[in-house]
Amino acid sequence: MSEELPAAGYWTGFDQLRAAQDKQLHMVFEQVGRSPFYRERFGGRPVTELDGLPMTSKDDLRDSYPFGMLAVPKARLATYHESSGTSGAATPTPTYYTAQEWDELVDRFLRNSIPMTADDTLLVRIPYALVMAGHLAHQAGLAVGATVIPSDCRSLASPYSRVVRALHDLDVTLTWSTPSEVLVWAAGARLAGYRTETDFPSLRAFYTAGEPLSPARRARISEVWGGTPVLDVYGSTEVGSVAGTCPAGVMHFWADRLLPEVYDAETGAFAREGSGQLVVTPLYQEAMPLIRYDLGDHVEIHYDECACGWYLPTIRVLGRISHGNEVAGRSLSVRQVEEAVYRLPAGLGVLFWRAKAHPERLVVQIEVEHEHAADAVSGLLAIIEELLDVPATVEPVPPGTLVPAELLTGRLDAMKPRRLFGPDEDWDAAVLRC
Repeated sequence: MSEELPAAGYWTGFDQLRAAQDKQLHMVFEQVGRSPFYRERFGGRPVTELDGLPMTSKDDLRDSYPFGMLAVPKARLATYHESSGTSGAATPTPTYYTAQEWDELVDRFLRNSIPMTADDTLLVRIPYALVMAGHLAHQAGLAVGATVIPSDCRSLASPYSRVVRALHDLDVTLTWSTPSEVLVWAAGARLAGYRTETDFPSLRAFYTAGEPLSPARRARISEVWGGTPVLDVYGSTEVGSVAGTCPAGVMHFWADRLLPEVYDAETGAFAREGSGQLVVTPLYQEAMPLIRYDLGDHVEIHYDECACGWYLPTIRVLGRISHGNEVAGRSLSVRQVEEAVYRLPAGLGVLFWRAKAHPERLVVQIEVEHEHAADAVSGLLAIIEELLDVPATVEPVPPGTLVPAELLTGRLDAMKPRRLFGPDEDWDAAVLRC
């Protein structure tokens, strides 16, 4: 791995960026020769260029479980991870990194329009476990001297009531979570008696990832929290951070760290820009080098100059290739439906929704107070007709239907085991339950 790690604003032109990519690719080709998977795939022949090489898929990683992709001595590994398993596959998708790679991963994560500093208090609300995202933010916070609050997620040890208390009492300045989490915090904070617009003055930014984030939902989150910026980060456990938000509010692909290509499934062609299926070749990955790794997302990549001055391509993440749902002959993504929902006026109070894509009609449920229900239903139907052009039914449901109040206010916690009780104690309360 090269010791020089350029900053986001280092490049003075796209030609300079391309030259740096080509130079680093030679190191990638050398490293894949040490991987058992790629030695078998390429028959032991050296790799000298990307042209003509096939994609590497998640199934390839699963078939190589656990260490068939390993290209360094096992003693050099610092961490082992597995992806979140959203595909439902029984065999894990393994990933591993060396300590040197962690330096680069952290450096890449810290690229953002609102950088983290030693003065920040960072609340990490991403699952730690085997996925990498929580550990990445934690390590980034420690690297710059920030105070890190390891809140975790989907854990009995960190209920939403505790998260809201920490946000307020500990003067949290930055958070790392999914976009959905930030809206749930808002609902929990309001139930606890806080005004989200004014009672959390220390908040500087929400770092979010893990879900598609439409412009409308980004704007709604910011509005609910008194104008706090929402900075979207795009990445995966297998390659780390892939893209982040610049000072002009545009998402840029970290093309000096990972070479991006878009794949056209109909023609089988790869291109450096345009619309298609995103494949990446990490330029600094040692333990598990990857060539044309298929991230499974539909994206648009363009090499346009941006007001921020970063000569890095811009990217729009349009959603998972496999996650479209057919309604009246049109394929709808989560991002498209959420864009419609969050275009409703904020005063109607709609934070939570769900939808079902029937072959002939889209059915959407929204949590809304009775006094705003009629306006919310008529408004959303009009937006769906304009944006999505599909038949739709909108059903208002009372607040607490989709996100129960007891989830937001409960103080359930994981208990340390006890075996001895006094005569008046309820030992049934100490039985561990899933």
